[in-house]
Amino acid sequence: MAGEKVHAGHWPRELVFNSTSSFSACTVLSTKTKTSEARAGNAVRAKVKSHESSSPYGYVPTEWICVLFVALFSLSTAMHTAQAARTRLWWLLPTACCAGVLEIVGWSVSCAVRRPVRAVLTARFLGLSPSSPLPGGLRRIVATIIAPTPLIAVNFVVLAELIRRLGPCYSRLSQRRYTLIFCGCDVVSLVVQAVGGGLASAAVNEDESPNQGGYIMLGGIAFQMFSITVYMLLAMEFVSRFLHDRPVRIAAEGPRTGLDTKARLMFAGLALSSLCIYVRSVYRTIELADGWTGYIIETQRYFDWLDGGMVALAMFAINVFHPGRLLGPRSTWGAAVACTADTVQYSASGKGKTMQDGEEEDEDEGGLM
Repeated sequence: MAGEKVHAGHWPRELVFNSTSSFSACTVLSTKTKTSEARAGNAVRAKVKSHESSSPYGYVPTEWICVLFVALFSLSTAMHTAQAARTRLWWLLPTACCAGVLEIVGWSVSCAVRRPVRAVLTARFLGLSPSSPLPGGLRRIVATIIAPTPLIAVNFVVLAELIRRLGPCYSRLSQRRYTLIFCGCDVVSLVVQAVGGGLASAAVNEDESPNQGGYIMLGGIAFQMFSITVYMLLAMEFVSRFLHDRPVRIAAEGPRTGLDTKARLMFAGLALSSLCIYVRSVYRTIELADGWTGYIIETQRYFDWLDGGMVALAMFAINVFHPGRLLGPRSTWGAAVACTADTVQYSASGKGKTMQDGEEEDEDEGGLM
C-alpha cells in the first residue's frame, strides 16, 4: 500500500507470517539434526557395547597401544633378522624372529578390532572367519600366548653355550642334555598351547564354550612356567659354583674361557630376558586360571604391561645383549675348550692328577666342594 506508514510495533502480516514460518523451519531442522546426532551417538555406543560384550577379553583394545606394540615388535624382529644374518646364527630365525612374527599377528588383530571394515579385511588376510563382530579376537589371545615360547629357546641355547665355554663341571647337566631337555620342554609346551588354542577357537566358531581349550592352554602355560623355574634355578647354581670354584661332579678344571666383560653382559641379558618372560608366564597362568570372563583377562592394562610390555622388553634385551656380538659369530660357537674329564681326573677323595701329553703326572691338591 503506497504511502502507508509502518508504525513501531505494527508489522505487515506477510512479513510476520514469513518470519514465523522461517523460524519454525529452522527450529524443526535443528531438532532433527540434534536427534540424528543423538541417534548416531547412541548407535556408536551400542556398537562399542556390542563389541565389548562379544569380545572374548571383555573390552575393545586401545588403538594407539596396539599400533605401538606392532611397531615395537616389527622393529625388534627386523633387528633380529639382520643380526642373525650378520652373525650366521640361523637358529635365531625359528626362535626370536618367529616369536616376533606371532606377536605382530596378535597385536595386528587387536588393531583391527576397533574398525569393522578393517577387521573383516584382516580376518580374511589371516584366513579367519569374518562373521563375528570381533573376528580373530580369540586368535589374538592364542597368538600372544604362544608367541614367547620360541623366544625362551634362545635363552636355553645361549646358557648351554656359556656352560660349555666356562666349564661343564660346574653344571648339573651337560651342554647337550641342557639343550635337549629344555628345548624339548619348550616344544611340548608350544604343542600343548597350540592344541588348546585350536580347540578354543573352534569352540567359539561353533558357538560353544572355549573352556576345554582354555584348560589345555593353561596346562601348557603352567608346564612352561615350571620349566623356566627349573632353568633359572640351574642357571643360578651354575653361576654360583663357577664364581666359588665348586664343581658339581667328579671332573677337573682344564683350559677354559674366563668370565670376561662380554660373558658378564651376556649373563645380564639372559637374566633380564628370563625375568621378563617369567613374570609374563606367571601373569598368563593366573589369567587363564581366572577364566575367559574373569577380571584379569578383561582388564586391558594388565595385558598391556604384563604381557606385551614384558615380551617386548625380553626381545629387545636379546637385541641389545646379542649372543652373536658378545659370544661371537657362528664360527666361534663350539670352538672353546672347557674342563673335561679327559684333561684332568679326580679321585673320590677330592685329589686329582693332571695328565698332559708327554708330561709326568702331578698331584693336584683340592677338593670338589
